[in-house]
Amino acid sequence: MKIRNLFCLSLGLLCSSALAFDRITGADFASRSEVIAQHAMAATSHPLATQIALDIMKQGGNAIDAAIAANAALGLMEPTGNGIGGDLYAIVWDANTAKLHGLNGSGRSPLSLSYDMLAHELEKLGRTDLPPHGMLPISVPGAIDGWFELHSKFGKLNMANILQPAIDYAEQGFPVTELIAYYWHRSVPLLSPQPGDFVATFTLDGKAPAKGQIFKNPALANTYKALAKEGRDAFYKGEIAVQIDRFMRENGGYLRYADFANHRSSWVEPAGVEYKGYTLWELPPNGQGIAALQMLQILKNFDLAAMGFNTPESIHTLVEAKKLAFEDRAKFYADADFHKTPLQGLLSAEYGRERAKLIGERAAQRVDAGNPHLYEGDTIYLTTADKDGNMVSLIQSNYRGMGSGVVVPGLGFVFQDRGQLFSMDKKHANVYEPGKRPFNTIIPAFITKDGKPLISYGVMGGAMQPQGHVQILVNMVDYGMNLQEAGDAARWQHLGNTEPTDGQEAYLTNGGYIEVERGVPYETVRELMKKGHNVRYGLGGYGGYQAIMKDHENGTWIGASEARKDGQAAGY
Repeated sequence: MKIRNLFCLSLGLLCSSALAFDRITGADFASRSEVIAQHAMAATSHPLATQIALDIMKQGGNAIDAAIAANAALGLMEPTGNGIGGDLYAIVWDANTAKLHGLNGSGRSPLSLSYDMLAHELEKLGRTDLPPHGMLPISVPGAIDGWFELHSKFGKLNMANILQPAIDYAEQGFPVTELIAYYWHRSVPLLSPQPGDFVATFTLDGKAPAKGQIFKNPALANTYKALAKEGRDAFYKGEIAVQIDRFMRENGGYLRYADFANHRSSWVEPAGVEYKGYTLWELPPNGQGIAALQMLQILKNFDLAAMGFNTPESIHTLVEAKKLAFEDRAKFYADADFHKTPLQGLLSAEYGRERAKLIGERAAQRVDAGNPHLYEGDTIYLTTADKDGNMVSLIQSNYRGMGSGVVVPGLGFVFQDRGQLFSMDKKHANVYEPGKRPFNTIIPAFITKDGKPLISYGVMGGAMQPQGHVQILVNMVDYGMNLQEAGDAARWQHLGNTEPTDGQEAYLTNGGYIEVERGVPYETVRELMKKGHNVRYGLGGYGGYQAIMKDHENGTWIGASEARKDGQAAGY
């Protein structure tokens, strides 16, 4: 142990840098080597899901089949972050066409719930915003339709084979892992009072399963069996939709059969921004992915490599770029079917240069959204790659942990609470409307270089995601880290910006605050404070990273997995 850390601990202080690992790189943060394999690779937040993905590819399935199988398993094994009651987004590199494809698999608000009805319900609760739990924040689950859209366009194996591993684990049980057990324990007291079968479905004798305990979900197994046999219509037009409609009517909910029957995912064009020879690709709004692209257009105007990794200068510049991008995020990002996001202006290099001029030596306390019109949007992440060169970047979520807490008896999943991210300001682009997709935080990422696929990756976790995408890319491009090191390196996140749920005229007034991991040197923290930043140490809020890189020179796949989660990268 370093003398500095002994000194910090003796004073009861949080140490300024992480304990050094015995790695040949000498980097404090390097936890383990990258995984390298010739034929296929998978990286997920649960080792059993990773193994399922590899098994599917060994059986002749491709990366798309493997991603669906892993996601089905994670919905069972990590219900604290995802499940078929939530939404899905994916970016797919299709080796046949040598092209990126984007899928928006997010759901819409209930057609039967008008703005005035919702406002009245909120008034009865004494609120002006949507609550995190219960019936009001529930929107149509889009994940299952997302699976079947991906499978219809790219899949090889039949869905029965793809879903069978998750069905087997749901019936026979699986051991709960450490971090998932921790979040499960936190969710149970919050969600147990909600209508339906949450306690019966997601507890053991009324308690969250502990690390190592075997957990089963036979109800979810039966739902998966229906999907395997009857396809997506079993959920959106069949008996499951009828059950949900009946339950909602009986318990004060607003989703109806028509909401499910009308639901469709949308194929969208990914948006890209070039950064020092690498192009980062994100999906357009209603998600927040383009915030990462806006940050890059600003950061192009600074020499981050010369500033150094996690120095006061580099973190200051990154944080200020985030503040600027996130004020635009709060004002302009919304469902494209209801609001035209000025995408061209937001992502233009000219706009990025103009916004970059607002970054000074001191932390900005007030930040407004810009005028891009002049220049003319909790969670699991997984990624898979196969022998043919296909790559999948997939993210899926219930939103807040285990979602709304509402479980229809016999179905085995929790409905998401993504509708909480609507604004109630009638002038806002993201205002609540029936049949509208709310602003969504979950975003997959993809990097190409010279027109070739390079990295499929994501950093799950609310507003951390665009910040994490940028940090990973900068770590590799500017600071020369490898795929695993880029994820292991100490992170920061800035919080306190205006949110898409706020009013149209809101803006950042107090500068917000930065949370840093303990690997960020105290000297950096001290200098950031001198620049006017409010800096705090935080624990557990820095996202969950998974990544796969194509090594074109050696013809191999390189995988990396988040050391902060329970996951695993593996290949063959």
